[in-house]
Amino acid sequence: MATPLTRHAIVVGSGLAGLSAASQLIANNIPVYLLERSVKPGGNSIKASSGINGAPTKYQPFPDLAFYGDTVKSVGGIISTATERREGLIKTLTDQSASAINWLVDEKGVDLSVVAQLGGHSLPRTHRGAGKLPPGAAIVSTLLKTLKESPDFHLETESIVTRVIKENDVVDGVEYTLKSEPKVLRGPVIFASGGFGGDAKGMMSQYRPDLAAYPSTNDARPGSQNLLTSVGAQLLDMEHVQVHPTSFVDPQDVLNPVNFLAAEILRGEGGILLFDGKRFVNEMGMRKDVTEAVTQLPAEDDLPKQWHVQIVLDAGVHKKAATHVDFYLWKGLMRMTTVGELAERFPQTAEKTIREYCDVVAGRKEDPFGRKTYGSWETHEVTMDTIIYVGRVTPAIHFTMGGVVINEQSQILDADEKPIKGLWAAGEVTGGIHGENRLGGSSLLECVVFGRIAGDQVSEMFRVS
Repeated sequence: MATPLTRHAIVVGSGLAGLSAASQLIANNIPVYLLERSVKPGGNSIKASSGINGAPTKYQPFPDLAFYGDTVKSVGGIISTATERREGLIKTLTDQSASAINWLVDEKGVDLSVVAQLGGHSLPRTHRGAGKLPPGAAIVSTLLKTLKESPDFHLETESIVTRVIKENDVVDGVEYTLKSEPKVLRGPVIFASGGFGGDAKGMMSQYRPDLAAYPSTNDARPGSQNLLTSVGAQLLDMEHVQVHPTSFVDPQDVLNPVNFLAAEILRGEGGILLFDGKRFVNEMGMRKDVTEAVTQLPAEDDLPKQWHVQIVLDAGVHKKAATHVDFYLWKGLMRMTTVGELAERFPQTAEKTIREYCDVVAGRKEDPFGRKTYGSWETHEVTMDTIIYVGRVTPAIHFTMGGVVINEQSQILDADEKPIKGLWAAGEVTGGIHGENRLGGSSLLECVVFGRIAGDQVSEMFRVS
């Protein structure tokens, strides 16, 4: 086994939580080793396409003091358990959301000037840039570029942590393999290793066997929470798994168990969902509610378990979300067609449904499903030649709300609810913030807020010692 190296901070995982932690450490002149198990850095964060929440910010069209309340509502009835801890984490998340946006915009130079309203939110607060690069990729690439300019930053990909080292009740490093070569690093550890949404045969089968047959938006890989429980970490909310209502079914590879996310922004900007040519849900409801509405319908495929739902956009939605839609068109996940073509497949329902939705958007009637916002949908009058954009979508495992228990300082807690010395966590590897349902846009936010806190906490530990 390799000889332990000079003391420094260790960050496990190179998604946005890990990069945010590393950024704070480097800003405080603390050397960092960032260990990433994949070939390329960025984790799931680099694929995030809808944006990052923040309130109140200078980009929002009107005052927003409802973020905390919306988040508590999204958490659901589980807020009645471990209430004080949950409320503390949610307050930290929402209170520091505006400063997270400001940090990315003012200090890092990320464009987050476009704001949209996603499902479950009472106001527009999900930020993304005006350019072609999706928000996750824009933020991750910016932070990575800045970090790589520092001689104190060391990125090691294809590095799999195999053990957390704990001696005399203090975590003091990790054992890992670097391209199969055993290695050891000593120092305080921040875990930002993500969730277990791609661990279908392991942790998903253990905690949610009913979902093991669902497709996932996550690449297949094991969860890492067990590394932390081995040194005393506690778990919370492991049974709460977010099944995103819309992932694309690739028409060229229908039974692939890994699906590409159909971003929330498609519905936020006005898109609708059809089954047999008819709407069946308020598309702006919380992810949990939309998913439940889909799964009450007859499924089409058994393995993976998939439904045949169409997502339908008009030209206005396409223009507003062109970066997303054009990419999906290029990938073959969506196609441009006409109302007439869709009506040929669903002759009794499709044209009537779209016409009725246009009447709702135009203010000529109330929406029967209670939808109140329609984004950028611009079509008010329908003909058979009206252009629409259509793709097949189905629910897929997207995010795991459960994970290790942390406090507002990102410290991992043991069975006595005391911090485990030398060990912090941020991002999807943690539990307690989102409860039964995560709001769209709060995953990237959680990574920035708690990743920065963890980085600052470790920096302070070095300063004091």
